[in-house]
Amino acid sequence: MSRMKNTNSYEDLSRQIEQLVAGHIAATRRAAQQAVERAFSAGSAVVERRVKHSEGKKRRASADVAALGERFYRTVCAKPGETMTVLAGLVGASARELHRSVTLLRQAGRVRCVGNRHQTRYFPTTKGAVAAA
Repeated sequence: MSRMKNTNSYEDLSRQIEQLVAGHIAATRRAAQQAVERAFSAGSAVVERRVKHSEGKKRRASADVAALGERFYRTVCAKPGETMTVLAGLVGASARELHRSVTLLRQAGRVRCVGNRHQTRYFPTTKGAVAAA
């Protein structure tokens, strides 16, 4: 009976394992690099969409915001305790358009709010009435 010769010596087996590991590492690096490239290209697309979305909107001048706030304040003084829906109609602007102006009036202490969400009612403050006089 003849013995079969073992063609896989320790060195051959070691070389094959190292080649397999090196191939796996190279494939993993390529996959990671492609994933990073896809992530960065998707990120720039998001930035481009945000820029395009905001291009159509124009910011109002601070003088316009202040003038709208003054109209709102005079309306609140004439009709204290009304909701934003009523006041916005009297001012001739939407509630959304009034949001920044009302926020500035509240921060200045000229207007106070009572209530929550759609039930919020607006009142002039005595400090604001003195400042306006």
